[in-house]
Amino acid sequence: MDAVFKALNDSHRRRILDLLHECDGQSLLDIEANFSQMTRFGVMKHLKILEAASLVTTRKSGRFKYHYLNTVPLQEISDRWISRFAAPWSEALADLKTKLETPKDEHDMENSGVKTKPQHVFVTVIKTTPDKLWAALTDGNITPAYYYGSALQGEMKKGTSYSYHGPDGSRFLSGEILEAIKPTKLVMTFKGEWMPGMQDDAPSRVTYEILQQGDCCRLTLVHDQFDSETNTFKNSGGGWPGIISGLKTLLETGEPLNYNPM
Repeated sequence: MDAVFKALNDSHRRRILDLLHECDGQSLLDIEANFSQMTRFGVMKHLKILEAASLVTTRKSGRFKYHYLNTVPLQEISDRWISRFAAPWSEALADLKTKLETPKDEHDMENSGVKTKPQHVFVTVIKTTPDKLWAALTDGNITPAYYYGSALQGEMKKGTSYSYHGPDGSRFLSGEILEAIKPTKLVMTFKGEWMPGMQDDAPSRVTYEILQQGDCCRLTLVHDQFDSETNTFKNSGGGWPGIISGLKTLLETGEPLNYNPM
């Protein structure tokens, strides 16, 4: 967490996080436009520090590279200290969500063939093996410990259906497995069913990417392919940090995270 506090201890870097909170998925040029007194190199330097602290993550789409606010480290700070004393602040930190950005240069978008950008992007590093992380993501006996009490049902194979069910048996969400490459990549459609208004939303997509780094795994979660700022879009971004933090805590300590976003 030292890298997180170091990254936050600078007004320019906090301003960059504010900009991404207001409108996520910005290019270097978009961010640079807000710092008239700073060179592009200076902005890049601050972005690298934020990336090193995992507060910002990037995704390439065509020939464009976009920067996203990653709220997971903030959730981990909340889980470790803040939630013990002030639960409402924990909820506020977890509710930092991204927004779909309309490109400023439509001509460039047409030439690049890019129609949309990933909308929710989260990254964390977990001290575990790829096989153990894959098992935690795909084993219905494990998911209730970090996925808000819901158990995964279904075989994790391409073309099969899956669903998550709460302790009372109610269906939390459902979808279809689009890709399952054990233990590095899992892609699925996502149809939220935990609250009214989601039934009319088209299925979105969730991608888990697992990259081994020494004795740790870098987990990247991308939730995209929303038609617009749908009910599912608005009500899923704030929930992912709790899930990812719970997964990290479970794998590193063997104990579930006592976290309730409500």
